[in-house]
Amino acid sequence: MSKRVIRSDKAPAPVGPYNQAIVASGEMIFVAGQISLDPSTGKIVGEGDVTEQTQQVMANVEAILTSAGATFEDVVKTTVFLADMNDFAAMNTVYAKYFNEATAPARACVQVSRLPKDVLVEIECIAVISG
Repeated sequence: MSKRVIRSDKAPAPVGPYNQAIVASGEMIFVAGQISLDPSTGKIVGEGDVTEQTQQVMANVEAILTSAGATFEDVVKTTVFLADMNDFAAMNTVYAKYFNEATAPARACVQVSRLPKDVLVEIECIAVISG
């Protein structure tokens, strides 16, 4: 198996022992959970606003996918973590702008007791590209 670490300066740098994404065997990309950090300032975007936070999260995911040679069309699985499931509709409205319903990836969405830096949403994904 080949493995390549993906690092984009257009997405927040890792704040722990992980990388933004890994391309494994040249075909699968595992994007680490992204929160609403602005990559240029390292500060949270949209304090208390799940819509703004989701927009920044998706921008961060897109930057990482692009660095790996992928697009949202290549995403096959996402996991969404919400601090409050009452924010599902607002998050989903933003999320839906990035995925065509007919070809959208599989997804799990769960409420968790707390997220890093007390954000409201975190999203991770898996993408597959031709090797």
